[in-house]
Amino acid sequence: MAINLDLLSRVCEAPGAPGFEKLIRELVVKELDGLADDVRVDNMGNVIALKKGKSSAKRSMAAAHMDEIGFIVTHIDDKGFIRFNPLGGFDPKTLTSQRVIVHGKKDLLGVMGSKPTHIMQPEERTKAAKITDYFIDTGLPKKEVEKHIEIGNPVTRWSPLLELGECVNVKSLDNRVCVFLLIEALRALKKAKKKPCYDFYAVFTVQEEVGLRGANVSALDIKPDFGFGLDTTIAYDVPGSTPQERCTALGEGAGIKIMDSSVICDYRMVAFMKKVADKHKIQWQPEILAAGGTDTAGLQRMVPGGSIAGAVSVPTRHIHQTIETVHKKDLQASIDLLVACVCELDGYDWKF
Repeated sequence: MAINLDLLSRVCEAPGAPGFEKLIRELVVKELDGLADDVRVDNMGNVIALKKGKSSAKRSMAAAHMDEIGFIVTHIDDKGFIRFNPLGGFDPKTLTSQRVIVHGKKDLLGVMGSKPTHIMQPEERTKAAKITDYFIDTGLPKKEVEKHIEIGNPVTRWSPLLELGECVNVKSLDNRVCVFLLIEALRALKKAKKKPCYDFYAVFTVQEEVGLRGANVSALDIKPDFGFGLDTTIAYDVPGSTPQERCTALGEGAGIKIMDSSVICDYRMVAFMKKVADKHKIQWQPEILAAGGTDTAGLQRMVPGGSIAGAVSVPTRHIHQTIETVHKKDLQASIDLLVACVCELDGYDWKF
């Protein structure tokens, strides 16, 4: 099955910093037309799509966050240079000379600037970069900038999608690749004329990058019995890495999460997902993420009595940098695994 690169590029390139998900939300709602029995948007901005199952005795829920790491304008100086705070976690050293879009009354392209190495003192060259070292240069004077931009406007990265061999490279694969995954899972269910075994809530959440906020709210609302977090994870399979550090590797299949810093997945769900993957010959790899959390934690905790929660993780290189990379084969395996899991939850013994 070929990956729909046109849709993936549109999903990844749409702006949507935490708290400012309007444009990506509109794209998602449009793509969901005809794929679900009901689509609604809650007060916080989560998109909730219900695919009715064979039974309403239980509920399953999958969550993919729409927000991307970004910035927020905090100051415009006398020369028109823009200062900012991060929305989500950034590695500052990756920001040098990167193009961004400042979203205001009119979007302005800009470039991240900092002090040139040529005029740094020797001790400055050895220091780690800080967010406060950077500014955004739009090429415009203060008067022109302020016609369109004000304090509190969001800023997102600019990077079109490229194919690199069997991989795709673009900004915001964390977590737009799973927004794409969840849309395509619903499409696969429709094409195959399959019904999930239980009512299935496909939720596109907001503000994950600043504390799993949308997932917490939607889980409180839906109260799923079974929860699937959908997110990227680190593929540290590059020069300089060691086997015990790699977490996952590109091209070796969907990640089945065991734990991250926010969640220990239910061992029954982990065993179930492995069994389903093996049954359908879906390539998979175990995932333990030492640092970093996902919506999975919200799905597990924000339900009376908790839910039986696990996660499908898409291995990703260069994560939380200005561009990220995933393998098409891993993405397809992740779609296949989610579809199979939501259709077979009723065939497993969930007793402790």
